[in-house]
Amino acid sequence: MTYKVLVLDIDGTLTNSNKEITMKTKNALRKAQELGVKVVLASGRPTPGIVPLADELELDRFGGFVLSFNGAVVTNYQTKEVVFEISLPLSEVPLLYKSSQDYGVPIVTYKNNAIITENSDNKYVSIESRINNMPVVEVDDFVETVTEPVTKCLMVGDGDYMAKVEKEMNDMFGDRLNVYRSEPFFLEIMPQHVDKAYSLSKLLEHLGLTKEEMVACGDGFNDLSMIKYAGLGVAMRNAQPVVKESADYVTLSNDEDGVASVVDEFILN
Repeated sequence: MTYKVLVLDIDGTLTNSNKEITMKTKNALRKAQELGVKVVLASGRPTPGIVPLADELELDRFGGFVLSFNGAVVTNYQTKEVVFEISLPLSEVPLLYKSSQDYGVPIVTYKNNAIITENSDNKYVSIESRINNMPVVEVDDFVETVTEPVTKCLMVGDGDYMAKVEKEMNDMFGDRLNVYRSEPFFLEIMPQHVDKAYSLSKLLEHLGLTKEEMVACGDGFNDLSMIKYAGLGVAMRNAQPVVKESADYVTLSNDEDGVASVVDEFILN
């Protein structure tokens, strides 16, 4: 099989533990793109949090794509054309905010390239800010601040507790929203049916390609859908156990240039 699309989760997959792309991985991806392979960065991060890495990999030069907000927005990075986008119904925001208060966990969303929350000093909010290199804007009233549709909300808290919150939030909202954890401490709340696989199906349709021509690499819970969907679903050695169980292939860890290994084995060879 000749693979034409390479989809990469970012944190724990493309980047190492220092949140950096190694030179070995960068060189492998440049060679793949020179062969015409479309590289897609697919992450729960908001778009501004992906831009520096997209620039580093020269996705604008090679015509790559950015799939942000876990698939709520897909952008052609060369033309900056948005090829797919979907938002949370605005009517859900007050209900989600009330749930966050009931559970005693912060809720955040994104506006004007900033993270919006009432809890700027929370350690998990700080992690989200640091990962995406985005400022946190603390507001007095979350619901009053969110006056336009947003692509997603995020609830944050300790992993064991968020597993309980995830289950109960799915019981309450699962018939109309997509609720799942991207990390043990990050609970993503997305428009219904939207995940990485769904958005990738829209991108493949746009490109006139099939899922059999796609490789997808990831490590987290939110990568499960695309790993199951892709022609070749790859889990990193550092992936969550359920992700490795669902993958077609397990590569080296993100600290061992696992992405470069996949490129060498399945694309360059």
